[in-house]
Amino acid sequence: MAGAIEAKIREEIQKHGTICFALIDSEGITKEKAADVVKRVEQCKVSGILLGGSTAVDQLELDYITRAVKSVTSLPVILFPGNITGISPNADAIFFSSLLNSDEPYFIIQAQALGALLIKKYSLEAMPMGYIVIGAGGTIGFIGRARGIPQDKPGIVAMYVLAAQYMGMRFVYLEAGSGVISHVPPNIIRTARSLFDGILIVGGGIRSASEAKAVAEAGADIIVVSTLLEKDGFDGTLKEIVKAVRRD
Repeated sequence: MAGAIEAKIREEIQKHGTICFALIDSEGITKEKAADVVKRVEQCKVSGILLGGSTAVDQLELDYITRAVKSVTSLPVILFPGNITGISPNADAIFFSSLLNSDEPYFIIQAQALGALLIKKYSLEAMPMGYIVIGAGGTIGFIGRARGIPQDKPGIVAMYVLAAQYMGMRFVYLEAGSGVISHVPPNIIRTARSLFDGILIVGGGIRSASEAKAVAEAGADIIVVSTLLEKDGFDGTLKEIVKAVRRD
């Protein structure tokens, strides 16, 4: 059953068309720096904050970052875990995701089972999501042992997207990976959009307004920006990205 945060996300999409989330990797960032980044991205009119990372292993550090972020923003703060260490009781919600094209059962269901009771204990709103790596996938492709779907094989994406839908997942995330050269291509996004009835998220390799616009026009409901936030003076580019995708 959808909760308050999911309802808010759906309202934002209905109001603005495609929206933008900022992903902050909790690994190797101070709580002061994280809070500063969040204040800046909120001024750029992003619609939500994702916290996590594919190599984040310090649960206490994640919790410090989560509390610092929550103290400076009214935006939804959503956990985006790469493992069971990516759970904090102080977030608003968590993307309860399965890495569907992993060769390792741990990332498909075992980590989820291990974390489920903790999510229940913390009363976190869990939003079910199918996570699909496209291409090499950067760090998550390596850590998650994902067989990245070739960028010229939308038919394979179709199979995974429909599988996610039939298993009841209300979100699908198409991931190119952090720090990659190119984003998920429009043909892949269009195929996913034509088949998936839920919320379609696309992340990885989006660094400009023109790239973001192409992803939005292909059918993404949410665009995730991450690597860009590590650059000094990212504000101008992020504002252009948000303006390019939102229907205001």
